[in-house]
Amino acid sequence: MVFVSDGDEGIGSVREIRHGLPELVVYIENAGDFVVPLSAIKDVHSDKVVLNFDRLDIRLRDAIRHARDSEDPNYVSPASTEDEEVTDEESTRPGQAE
Repeated sequence: MVFVSDGDEGIGSVREIRHGLPELVVYIENAGDFVVPLSAIKDVHSDKVVLNFDRLDIRLRDAIRHARDSEDPNYVSPASTEDEEVTDEESTRPGQAE
């Protein structure tokens, strides 16, 4: 995942690490792919790439600002219903004794 700062929500993912070139390609939600120079990467750890926002080009900064625009702020996930009937096949998981 790609982040603007550690602890924030992810804003995209790494698509490609360009070996031999000091850059990588990242996908930013709702905007597409962008080339990021290694000099604009602040940190890498725990499967996270943290970007240095001030070192990114203006198009990428704008894309990051709008990464969450298509999310519906009023979305509520459906409640689970305990009354749903579970079949025998669904209740037995692989490796679980019958």
